[in-house]
Amino acid sequence: MKLSGAQAIVKVLLEQGVDTVFGYPGGQVIPLYNALYDATLHNVLTVHEQGAIHAADGYARASGRTGVCIATSGPGATNIVTGLATAYLDSVPLVAITGQVQVQHLGRDSFQEIDIVGVTIPITKYNVLVRRPEDLLPTLRQAFRLAQEGRPGPVLVDIPSSIQSGEVEWTEPEAEQMGEPTSENIEDVLKAAAVTINNAERPVMLVGGGAIHSAAEKEVLAFARKTGMPVVSTLMGLGVFPGSDEQALGLTGMHGHIASNMAVANADVLVVAGSRFSERVTGDRNRYVSKKTIIQLDIDPSEVDKNVMTALPLVGNLKDTLNLLTARVNKLSIKPWWESIRAWAETEDQSAKKGDKLTAPWLMTELNRCYQGTDTIFVTDVGQNQMWAAQHLLIDEPRHHLTSGGCGTMGYGLPAALGAKLARKEAQVVHIAGDGGFKMTGMELYTAVNEGLPLVSIVINNCCLGMVRQWQQIFYDKRYSSTILTPFDFVAFARSCGADGMTAKTCEEFKAALAQAKEAKKPFVIEAVIDQGDLVIPMVAPGAVLQDFVDPTQK
Repeated sequence: MKLSGAQAIVKVLLEQGVDTVFGYPGGQVIPLYNALYDATLHNVLTVHEQGAIHAADGYARASGRTGVCIATSGPGATNIVTGLATAYLDSVPLVAITGQVQVQHLGRDSFQEIDIVGVTIPITKYNVLVRRPEDLLPTLRQAFRLAQEGRPGPVLVDIPSSIQSGEVEWTEPEAEQMGEPTSENIEDVLKAAAVTINNAERPVMLVGGGAIHSAAEKEVLAFARKTGMPVVSTLMGLGVFPGSDEQALGLTGMHGHIASNMAVANADVLVVAGSRFSERVTGDRNRYVSKKTIIQLDIDPSEVDKNVMTALPLVGNLKDTLNLLTARVNKLSIKPWWESIRAWAETEDQSAKKGDKLTAPWLMTELNRCYQGTDTIFVTDVGQNQMWAAQHLLIDEPRHHLTSGGCGTMGYGLPAALGAKLARKEAQVVHIAGDGGFKMTGMELYTAVNEGLPLVSIVINNCCLGMVRQWQQIFYDKRYSSTILTPFDFVAFARSCGADGMTAKTCEEFKAALAQAKEAKKPFVIEAVIDQGDLVIPMVAPGAVLQDFVDPTQK
């Protein structure tokens, strides 16, 4: 059967179970958009290509399926680079389809010709330029397989417009040859790990984003329950182990809770499920290891000994390796260890949650009260808002906390929330941003209105680039260079996009605004005005020992 290349692309998308694509048309994808005109796919037109790829990212994180975005050549393709980097560093399965100039014009500095394959080599799991019609179908099918296989990641397929408009011969996909899993004999490592855990006096389990990608939440819970050890989470691992559980200590790392960081720092055994040991998690990596024994479970062998030295690596799918390990461990007698942890927890300052004024920690506590036990996905931007959410929201399920971790992309939140809502229409989606990050991609509110998505978007407004200002206050003698922002009317902006909104300056006003937002049938922006001097605490200075907390009052 003969099809145009564009029709074949659409047919492969449907074959792969894709129901939604995000993109922006341009000269070199006109044939593809012409084919989409008759397709049953939901085609979401965003305001900007960056919005399209962040929306595809949010769709993938919320659903576990592969997100798809489309962009034209040249500036369209380069506009998705930040989104590719965001997905790559957080291991998110994406397929980006970019248009390219006609095959005969390649390499001639043609109009809007950019070597996007060369540009994106370091930030994609795989990328390829399709030069021959017969390569189109196998390349697209391989792209979807690679995006999900093993450690997930983004794949880019660059398709010249002449391939899209020309004819291809449709062929059905070949049955995949499922070989036996090729894993080395880990029996000796399992035995040593089990003995180490069973003899531990101060054990801690650390859960990262890899546990979400492996859908290993049940296995994590089973291991934690059987051993009785405390559980801490990285930013990307929030929700794998229920945040409201009595064994959960919450976030660890630069802005980790005191009990979490002290437990990790003083542990004699650290069981790590799916974390790459980012420096934001470890602080000083040499002193992070200290005298503890690290047992690292990860699907990617390249992560072993990459950032910290691991005594006992267990490479493989977390569901499998955790099940094997859980079968060999015992209930631990660690009452004195828990007493120490609870004593550390009591030293953390909780005054910001009192409710005598509107603060971000109080706001997060109010969101817990309103949404606890419901199917709510929190999507955050980057900065102070992100850290306050990570510290104080109680995330009880995986894929209910979406954020840009490795890349730290400001502007990620709103388009990602849009994608999450399209992936999980039955869920409530609450977007949390700072005033700086919201402005970067805020026009995607217009997309959310056009799509009829009743998002709740909370803008924590302190009229500054809060996290940069915080560093300037603590480390740069309060020299606030280019971080104080001119006031902006977020509610008027929301209404200009066809959404609605309210401003809240007190706790009572925020409660009223949230109640109205929950009932709204369209996107609703809550501008929460807080003091510019509010800081994210606890905080560990970059490169410092994990338990060496900064005292902002001394700066």
